[in-house]
Amino acid sequence: MDNPIRERLDAIPALVATFRRAVIGMADGRFVEPPADVALTMAVGTPHLTAHTGMTLQRLGWQRNDPRGVHYDVLELFAFVRPAQAVAPSVGSLARAMGIGAPQSLAEQASVLRVVAQMLLGEAETVKNRPMAARIAAAMGQGRWPWAELLLQRMDPEGRARATPRMDSWRDLPEWDDAPPQGQPGSLPVLPEEARAHLSVIVGEGAEVRRAQSDYAALAAEAFRPRLHENEPAVVLAEAGTGLGKTAGYLAPAALWAERNEGTVWISTYTKNLQRQIAQELRRVYPDPAVLAEKVTIRKGRENYLCLLNFEEQTGRLPVLIERETVALGLVARWLMATRDGDLIGGDFPTWAFPSSGFAPGLTDKQGECIYGACPHYRRCFLERVGRRSRTSRIVVSNHALTMVEAARHAALRGAEGEGNGSSPPLRYVFDEGHHIFDAADSFYAIHISGREGAELRRWIRGPEGRSGRRGRGLVERLSAVLDDEPKELDRLNEIAQAALALPGEGWLGRLASEAPRGAMEKFLMAVRAQARARAEDVQSPYGLECEVIPAMPELLANAIAFTDALKALRDPLLSLSLRLREMLRERNDEVFSQHRLRVEAALRGIERRALMQIPHWILALDAIGEPAPGGHVDWLSVERFEGHEYDIGLYRHAIDPTVSFALEVLEPAHGAFITSATLRDRAPKEGEAADGWRAAEIRTGAGHLVVPAQRASFESPFDYARQSRIIVVTDVSRDADMLSAAYRDLFIAAGGGALGLFTSVRSLRATHRAIAPALSQRGLPLLAQHVDGLDTGSLVDLFREDENSCLLGTDALRDGVDVPGRSLRLVVFERVPWPRPDILHKARRAQFGRSYDDQLTRLRLAQGFGRLIRRASDRGVFVLLDARAPSRLLAGLPAGVEVQRLRLAEAVGEVREFLHQPGLADNRPAQ
Repeated sequence: MDNPIRERLDAIPALVATFRRAVIGMADGRFVEPPADVALTMAVGTPHLTAHTGMTLQRLGWQRNDPRGVHYDVLELFAFVRPAQAVAPSVGSLARAMGIGAPQSLAEQASVLRVVAQMLLGEAETVKNRPMAARIAAAMGQGRWPWAELLLQRMDPEGRARATPRMDSWRDLPEWDDAPPQGQPGSLPVLPEEARAHLSVIVGEGAEVRRAQSDYAALAAEAFRPRLHENEPAVVLAEAGTGLGKTAGYLAPAALWAERNEGTVWISTYTKNLQRQIAQELRRVYPDPAVLAEKVTIRKGRENYLCLLNFEEQTGRLPVLIERETVALGLVARWLMATRDGDLIGGDFPTWAFPSSGFAPGLTDKQGECIYGACPHYRRCFLERVGRRSRTSRIVVSNHALTMVEAARHAALRGAEGEGNGSSPPLRYVFDEGHHIFDAADSFYAIHISGREGAELRRWIRGPEGRSGRRGRGLVERLSAVLDDEPKELDRLNEIAQAALALPGEGWLGRLASEAPRGAMEKFLMAVRAQARARAEDVQSPYGLECEVIPAMPELLANAIAFTDALKALRDPLLSLSLRLREMLRERNDEVFSQHRLRVEAALRGIERRALMQIPHWILALDAIGEPAPGGHVDWLSVERFEGHEYDIGLYRHAIDPTVSFALEVLEPAHGAFITSATLRDRAPKEGEAADGWRAAEIRTGAGHLVVPAQRASFESPFDYARQSRIIVVTDVSRDADMLSAAYRDLFIAAGGGALGLFTSVRSLRATHRAIAPALSQRGLPLLAQHVDGLDTGSLVDLFREDENSCLLGTDALRDGVDVPGRSLRLVVFERVPWPRPDILHKARRAQFGRSYDDQLTRLRLAQGFGRLIRRASDRGVFVLLDARAPSRLLAGLPAGVEVQRLRLAEAVGEVREFLHQPGLADNRPAQ
């Protein structure tokens, strides 16, 4: 590195921190440890080297709206120089990524920060496409990014980039190519012995295939039998304990069937974490990277992928953007030059770099604004590329929601005019995390007539209406030029725009709170809010309000009728416009119209989705107000709140059993489906039911609605849970917040870290964090927390995984789908029994599925929490429940053979310390 750059870097102090404790590596080589408030004052006034500035300052007491100064964040430098490379937001992770020894003390971390920065600046001269990278750095410099000048000295000594700062790296992206239709796949079966043999190939030469895993693969082959009758798929339910090797087990017959029949198998999960694990396992199925890229597609919802048009328009606001947004956009521009698939949310972009929770949604297509073929970036679009790849792939790894979207799309196309895209409906499925099918179907098949949904519908028609941060491409603007020579249709378009004024506009929540609604839907929502408040048990509840629709108040009935009329006034011209657009697509082939054809096709898809599905469903639900909900459904009114603040209001309709629709739209049209999980069955069914607990599995998966019963089998985990784990119910901790916090503190310290605390409420989680963070910090145990640290869940789990002495507090998102093997997770503590919330929908389901439904769900949640604990044969862990009232029947879903110990807290602490072989507390604190 050039001496002037090194000298300048050496002059910058390096700041690292834990909870209310800081160490600063000074320019003269000294290390100082000022009080937290002093360190914070120094940081605000002087630039420092940091690793995630926001989290560093937050540990010292910084509040989100306070001044934070300008700092040399080495994580940002890493993301710039090495885009699309994984790194957790910590000094230790940076060190490992750079191939140097992980630091132990805070002083060592400060030193390593400087070394990593020097190494990265040294690499800057050789980055790929250096001229474009330099122009991006120059643009980031306009946002006062301190690294810009140091980088430009290395990458652009002639100063050309400074004269042309820009972030248009999308111009270098390759364009996708269309492939011909693949045709219908064959129906050749996969025999059980073939599945066993292919499993051996996947596992690898010399590796031992366990008998249970081999039997599991043979069973999975049954889901790939030829279908004998229409609407009678071959469905297999398989419960397989953790550690069996489920992924390789079902990939063996799935890959064989796909290759043999030139077809596609859709593998569906509930969590992104499992998607990543399956993607890793597929590398063993297709070891050649080129073949893997050809045969496998990972698909996620469109809200995950970067929209290039959104990105272009955001970068077009430079240099008026605030500093942190400019830096984040620059990192996205660099990432575009290296990303595998454009997944901004759960892929290879460092989500810890988002400046706020609203940053990523502003760059993706979450709000249905895609203009498809009319977009100038259409041929480079990540989402279009992934969609086209999935048509020719042998394996598509998706999620339950997207799988249902795909099945519903093909269901809508049956009997309609040609699809136009050459895709075939999925015929073979594997549903991993099958116990979540019920939850995914519940969300997918629901009807929500809410303020947020209404505001989005209005935005889709009229555009942002003054929201400068979003592009103004409502339906009216998109079609005005197309219909310029169709005066009748232009009038109809204006009629649609006027009718959309009945929907909520910008600031609707504030107007409802002030009782000053505008338009039919806002008036309806105000009546919803009034009825929910009138019938609430506690109007001040921070968790939201709900009530039954009937008996409906007169204001609700009257406003529902007016809102229904307004929706019909919107639906009718939309339908008429859609018919005319279809005619134009069929009849017009002139040169003028050909320029608009792709735009018309895109608009027509959106119109028909809303005019034929969304609005009619709303009208049906509104027409039923004042009467009982139709059979198999439940309606209710709700005021949604988070931390006491209202964020949505609406009328909701859910199916009591949403798997009826799932079985009809997804399973029945398929030829075969393999549904698996470690927790499919209920281990303690109610008296009078079969002792195997499969009824609960059929409820959760929809298999009970099939004409031909599913084949069923269960496989035990290979782990020795009696030797590897302990289960403790603490008997002397009350619901008092102080006692609860003390219990978490003592248990976490006894384990020496590696602890996951699970909570049923955010308020309790935050209170516990405030109470125990100082004590854990004094003992060198980092404490991470959802809803406290300014990081996404994935980044928090990455930090937790990499430091085996850290502790993590979380809610439902951490109870399932998190894979942290080894000593990094050796203690799981539940705050209390995770009973389901007895809301209106749950009570309706309890009435249908039986009184044991509460127990089934609670056993499932406890089993999922325990499942985080033992991931390998060498793991040891303790599962603790801080609820003396926990009935024994709820613990029956935990592994058999592990004795449930009911102990006082002091005894539990001793048991945890002894079982996990922790040294004395004085030795737990790392050297400083």
